[in-house]
Amino acid sequence: MRVGITGSTGFVGRALVAALNDRGDDVVAFVRPSSSPVEGLRVRWDPERSLIDDDDLAAVGGFDAVVNLAGTGIATHRWSEEYRRRVLTSRTLSTTLLVNAMTSMTSGVAVLVSGSAVGFYGDRGDETLDENAASGTDYVAEVCRDWEGAAEGFRATGASLATIRTGIVVGRSGGVLERLLPLFRAGLGGVLGDGRQWMSPISLDDEVAAILWLIDRQLSGSFNLCAPEPCTNRQMTKSLARALHRPAVMRVPATALRVAIGAELANNTVLTSQRVVPAALVASGFEFSSRDIDQIVASIV
Repeated sequence: MRVGITGSTGFVGRALVAALNDRGDDVVAFVRPSSSPVEGLRVRWDPERSLIDDDDLAAVGGFDAVVNLAGTGIATHRWSEEYRRRVLTSRTLSTTLLVNAMTSMTSGVAVLVSGSAVGFYGDRGDETLDENAASGTDYVAEVCRDWEGAAEGFRATGASLATIRTGIVVGRSGGVLERLLPLFRAGLGGVLGDGRQWMSPISLDDEVAAILWLIDRQLSGSFNLCAPEPCTNRQMTKSLARALHRPAVMRVPATALRVAIGAELANNTVLTSQRVVPAALVASGFEFSSRDIDQIVASIV
């Protein structure tokens, strides 16, 4: 199978590339001018300028599947107007360019797995959210809606479009755990805000396995990529502390978080409550290796 990947140098992208290589698939990386060098097949592109190298596409000779993971990190910087614009356009422009390129290829593409996030649902308190739940009204929900909307044109090809609404990906080599582990090992871990906000984690292994599952079965629709059992921030804190045999008595008040990283960023990310379940993925027959936060942490720590 020949699989194209945008965002191949990111946390999830690197793991997906490794998994595809391990099973003998051909991986084609979509490479921006600012990207790190990659080995193997590549397609050069520049979404901000709506440019893609047609000669590279022709040399590749077509795709069986494409996975779209491109996008600037939402919570890596304080939100200025310029950064908010970058977060949105890094997703919409790249997705639009990718879809236009694929729909013009004579060889066609059997399935597109296109990224989104559980932020689609907004801050929903204790409500349990499956793929049929309505979208939220905050900035992150708006970004996710526009991101998903940019991929809709692919449906005109008659091929499969799977939209993945990913939760908090937990793995050894990056993501949220990379930032949390040093604090917890130093005994400085603790809850954020009141700790009652719901989180929807997924292990990196299950994230990659789910993407491969969607590719191999050419599934269509929206899929929440998160473990079957969501947890509160307090439960995640206790799980990490227990696995590391460290106390976790610290608490970062919501007010302090809003001052430290900005009120809008704090309210839309670490303080938001999203109790999301992977109903569509489970219904398709996918089996998780880590079903809850204790199993996720144990598999990594």
